[in-house]
Amino acid sequence: MLSALAHTLVPVLARLRVTADDEAVVAPGSIIAANHTSLVDPGVVLVALRRLGIEPVILATAGLWKIPLLGRALAREGHIPVHRGTVRAADALDASRAVLAAGRTVLLYPEGGIPRRPDSGEREPGPFRTGLARLALATGAPVVPLGQAGARRVSSGPRLKQAAGLLTAPVRRPDLHVHLGRPLLLTGDLAQATEQARTAVRRAWHAAAHRGAVSGEPIA
Repeated sequence: MLSALAHTLVPVLARLRVTADDEAVVAPGSIIAANHTSLVDPGVVLVALRRLGIEPVILATAGLWKIPLLGRALAREGHIPVHRGTVRAADALDASRAVLAAGRTVLLYPEGGIPRRPDSGEREPGPFRTGLARLALATGAPVVPLGQAGARRVSSGPRLKQAAGLLTAPVRRPDLHVHLGRPLLLTGDLAQATEQARTAVRRAWHAAAHRGAVSGEPIA
């Protein structure tokens, strides 16, 4: 339902382009790691993945489950709440292992939050938390880096600016770009694996943010 709703709304707000590197394959049981810049970019990513026939299980902050209707939809569709900073934080990794073992795809945001900036510009992904590396090293699942750019031009900054951006987006129709990179297997210790993942997502983000750097053709 969430993917279908995003599929309806995103084209009204903006123009979306989806590209990929050669050999950018999302195999069953993969982890998709995306950069996070705006409250609207999860919808953008869902639309891009839906065009590719991928309906992922999403790891998201547990606070979303407290929102009426949205919380019930998230629970009903099997998405995974992350109770950050609590003893229950590890529960999300346990649930993710089961999802991957069943051959489904997991989508997560390794930065753990969006940047607190008033501007709508693009910047490379910030530091990653270790959850992605822990999950990938424990399961051996391939990590597919995903870079997205443009969502901050739809909505970003303080709440009033976010609201204004959403209201005017159907008129402005900003360009959005999602780029999939080649899958990789993380190796080494937590710090090394985390940096490998960040480097790959940063490369995918660069391809999305700087169209001239994209080697892949539009795929959806």
